[in-house]
Amino acid sequence: MRIVLWHGYLLGGTGSNVYTRALAREWGSAGHDVVVVCQDRHPERYDLGGAHVVVPDLPDRLLPVFVLDDYEGLEARLLTDFTPAQREAYVDANARAIRALLPADLVFTNHVLLGGPVGAASGARWRVKAHGSELEYAMRGNEELSTWGAETLRGADAVFVGSEHIRRVLEDVVGHIDNVQEVPPGVDVDEFRPRERGEALAALLEESRQDPDDGDERHPDRGNAERFAEFFENDRPTVVYVGKLIENKGVHVLLEALRGVDARAVIVGFGDYRAQLEAAAPPGTLFTGALEHRHLVHLLPLCDVSVVPSIFPEAFGMVAAEAAAAGVVPVVADHSGLAEVGAGIAAELPPQRAHLVTFPTGDAAALRSRLAELLALPRGERRQLGIAARRAVENRWSWQSVARRLLN
Repeated sequence: MRIVLWHGYLLGGTGSNVYTRALAREWGSAGHDVVVVCQDRHPERYDLGGAHVVVPDLPDRLLPVFVLDDYEGLEARLLTDFTPAQREAYVDANARAIRALLPADLVFTNHVLLGGPVGAASGARWRVKAHGSELEYAMRGNEELSTWGAETLRGADAVFVGSEHIRRVLEDVVGHIDNVQEVPPGVDVDEFRPRERGEALAALLEESRQDPDDGDERHPDRGNAERFAEFFENDRPTVVYVGKLIENKGVHVLLEALRGVDARAVIVGFGDYRAQLEAAAPPGTLFTGALEHRHLVHLLPLCDVSVVPSIFPEAFGMVAAEAAAAGVVPVVADHSGLAEVGAGIAAELPPQRAHLVTFPTGDAAALRSRLAELLALPRGERRQLGIAARRAVENRWSWQSVARRLLN
């Protein structure tokens, strides 16, 4: 098949970026002719399975986003702050880029807005993936955007959601839409896997030595290789968080929970809440800045527990599933798409340990209890729990099965 895969953003960092990159790799590796339309200026950094990348020129270099970040060569502006004329100009520029790539068997777009309008304007057969960020951060409570989203979705071949939670959110925000299909995101179970400590640390240090030294908040912190070497010189119990450093992600809940627990933390990510979190962090906490999968596949096996403490609805617990694939037991807030991932992993654990995977949202005391109980287990038993967690990922969320299901 010839597939045009549209994504308005980058190919690394956040969940929808990784999602797009992984689909391109899987479809391209399966022999399909794939073109990715996105704004990533450095696609050569990623394995895209042979997919070609097209970067459309944007009117006035304006990029509509749901959370403000810096983008190379572009001015990021909240979608809710775009005028109707600016929205239409953005849609037209991207639709023209897609039409130049036709004919195609399928146009697959990301995000209800603006993937829905772009797909509709392409004039081709199209499907769209609702990721959740557009629904919660831009469309919810905005009648104009919700109506626009609903109108464009009616022309889609299919609307994909990653969890039952996002199915409910979609209907809540735009009303009933026919042909909504649930296909969860995926995990690269070949890359995310258990590794021996020495192998993992050596590889993490090597990757970190190759990081750019430019101070960009979207890149790893300067000097990470030396800091990792010192931090992991001993194997004291370690808890890891991976995600944006914004208040909605609940990192402050984790930092509070760690007080009184004999463990240290690695905090991976970037965002405007970082300074406050650093001020509140227990002694010995390591902040790394943004890391890519090439780092995380080695960092996660060096940790004992992964925590996803988000206090805001999440489409899916990708970070938790990746940690589980690496043989690390995740502990997630018990809500939205996170709860669905937690339930899938808990189902593979011994019944007497299943409660350890989730905790009530925002409850630092409950999270502290889960962490203390997990870290008090003999290392061999904790390793067996990690193996069971990986089994859940292999059975439910491998990228190979996800890519096939989307095309079917």
